[in-house]
Amino acid sequence: MSDNQNSAGDVPTTGHLWDDDLQDFTNQPPKWWMLGLTASALWVVVYWLLYPAIPISIGGGSYFKGIGLPGTGQWTAIKELAEDQKVLDAVRGPFENKIKSMTPAAILADQDLSEYAVRSGRVLFSDNCAACHGQNGVGTVQSNTKFAMRERGLMAPILNDDDWLYGGTIDTIYETISGGRQGLMVAHKDTLSAQQIDDVAHYVKAMNEEGKAKADADPVVAAGKKVFMESDCTACHGADAKGMHAMGSANLTDKVWRFDSSIEGIKQTITYGVNSGDPSARVAIMPTWLKKDEQGHVVSKLDETAIKKLAVYVYKLGGGQPG
Repeated sequence: MSDNQNSAGDVPTTGHLWDDDLQDFTNQPPKWWMLGLTASALWVVVYWLLYPAIPISIGGGSYFKGIGLPGTGQWTAIKELAEDQKVLDAVRGPFENKIKSMTPAAILADQDLSEYAVRSGRVLFSDNCAACHGQNGVGTVQSNTKFAMRERGLMAPILNDDDWLYGGTIDTIYETISGGRQGLMVAHKDTLSAQQIDDVAHYVKAMNEEGKAKADADPVVAAGKKVFMESDCTACHGADAKGMHAMGSANLTDKVWRFDSSIEGIKQTITYGVNSGDPSARVAIMPTWLKKDEQGHVVSKLDETAIKKLAVYVYKLGGGQPG
């Protein structure tokens, strides 16, 4: 606003008129504001000369890099980054060089290397794993309101408990991260009737809530127990229903669920399976994080050293098992 308050009769207008009496005056901004604007424009030019932000070619494939502050020469963020990286590499170098030639189990057994791997692995986990497994391995739940039945439950297994599909030893965890996992549960829609699927779903739910011993003695779910024992369920989950690490089959007697734990959710899993190829099947795939070309060169985002650190970090989350 101008500091010269003139009446409509003293100042020319732009000629625009609204509602019969509203007009635009041509009052100039106050002088202090114009001086500030001019000073700002001059400062932009000076600052650009010191630290140019636009790569302007000066011929021969080179670019104007600025004149820097008097007496200091040219400055770039790249130089500052390189200096900081040297300091960081000097601290990390000894640890990284040791880890390269050690097994995950040996790293875990060394207190100093193990602590370093956990600190470094935490960053790697946040950048690469937390999107599915959740920060600190707490899991990411896909709720009933936002996802279709086949997607409900955990996006990926919880990693900070002691429940493992393939085992929780340090070497197994490294194997899982580097090579990925893709379990399989066949669809039973063509081998079991709708009633049998309903019966066995209630038996599985009872084992989860009451424990297997009580569920086996519960006459309400006796029909489901019969289906479970006489079908192919025990071939993968075992007669004790505790699952098998070699197959990646789930323990059905604890309170840990990978997918929706409601009766309808359990029936969905039994009916259409997991990774069975059916459009309604559950999809549970752990990607391969270590990939190499034909010459043996790592072409994946993570290399062996990074995966070793991740394995130690996941093991230390609280659920790691002795080898």
